[in-house]
Amino acid sequence: MRTALLQSSGRPGSVETNLKVLDEAAASAAAAGAALLAAPEMFLTGYAIGDDIARLAEEADGEGADAVAEIAARHGLAVAYGYPERSGDTVFNSAQLISADGTRLANYRKTHLFGCFERDHFTPGEQPVVQAELGGLRVGLMICYDVEFPENVRAHALAGTDLLLVPTAQMHPFQFVAESLVPVRAWENQMYVAYVNRVGQEGEFDFVGLSVLAGPDGVARARAGRAADLILADVDPAFLAASRETNPYLKDRRPGLYGSLV
Repeated sequence: MRTALLQSSGRPGSVETNLKVLDEAAASAAAAGAALLAAPEMFLTGYAIGDDIARLAEEADGEGADAVAEIAARHGLAVAYGYPERSGDTVFNSAQLISADGTRLANYRKTHLFGCFERDHFTPGEQPVVQAELGGLRVGLMICYDVEFPENVRAHALAGTDLLLVPTAQMHPFQFVAESLVPVRAWENQMYVAYVNRVGQEGEFDFVGLSVLAGPDGVARARAGRAADLILADVDPAFLAASRETNPYLKDRRPGLYGSLV
């Protein structure tokens, strides 16, 4: 399944502009044969927008989701994107996956909030593994800081995730996460990991880009630099199956020894 990663911050605070950016990226990705387009954390609204997070937050089936569904259906590819989700009086940092026919497939709420900014504006989610079937693959959702907890990704591996989508707002000086940690997560858990970041200065944050799609062999299939970009790579189920047959990590686990971890 050809997968496109949109490395962009759009225009923080402008949902309309960000939908246009997503639409243009979807057109380019579809023309290149992509079946899936992933956008960064909080892409719909922007990340460093302060109290506008609460103002722009919407339900999982709100107007923003409808607009993304229309983009997905018009271009014939699935779309994953980050947004602030409102549920009653609570706001979550969420990511949603919408199919190529505009159906909402999965919605994930970030479980590990990073820093005071996020803790001031969001409530953490409580469901660590959210998945959907897409193109013959089991696709999982996670957001940024979540991938830095090995327990999180291992839970996905044990649940059979083939491709883990990680919309991200990764900032300086933590670029080693994109450069080193994400390929290791893909290797040790025998899955593809698509880590798609924001880019450039946004409020007090300097987003580093470096979006990457890493394979189960720990090798980056595609990697962006520090500028806005659209990168593409293939997720190959046959290669994944062969890699899982060869790599013994999951088979050689001894769960009885790990009780102290929890």
